[in-house]
Amino acid sequence: MVIIITGPSHVGKTLLAQKLLEKYKYPYISIDHLKMGLIRSGNTNLTPSDDDELTKYLWPIIKEIIKTAIENKQNLIVEGCYVPPTWRANFDASYLESIEFICLAMTDDYIDNNYDNIIKHESDIESRMIEADCTKEELKQCNSWFINAFSHAGEKIIIISEDYEKALDQLID
Repeated sequence: MVIIITGPSHVGKTLLAQKLLEKYKYPYISIDHLKMGLIRSGNTNLTPSDDDELTKYLWPIIKEIIKTAIENKQNLIVEGCYVPPTWRANFDASYLESIEFICLAMTDDYIDNNYDNIIKHESDIESRMIEADCTKEELKQCNSWFINAFSHAGEKIIIISEDYEKALDQLID
């Protein structure tokens, strides 16, 4: 089984991946780690802020990692924001039956009511530098993009509107 977890920044993708690893013992790969390895090694001239270009650059690599894991009958969690809404088009039915897809996103109201808490917990799993553009409005815009783009592609989105912990716990079980 391969579990793909995507969604905007600060939604808890890495936290969910870590909880799934702890419960099911599935290893996970962070697309952010792959991104930074390729950037720091000089294998790309892209920068961490080149989101659209990074998706185009990273997804062909990630999809082949997913195929390899499935072909080798290995469990794997892949988490990161660089998953295109049309990801399913890259896999035939034999692969899709071995993929569980999770897209997380938060409502505007949830962000408004919990912004300080979201920021407070941004480094619970990984230490990250404070993001200058991580404002309430930036979070809303990014979450809205994921909700619209993935809904338009026919994907089910796990919308976090009230109890964050409860939403994640339901996914883990």
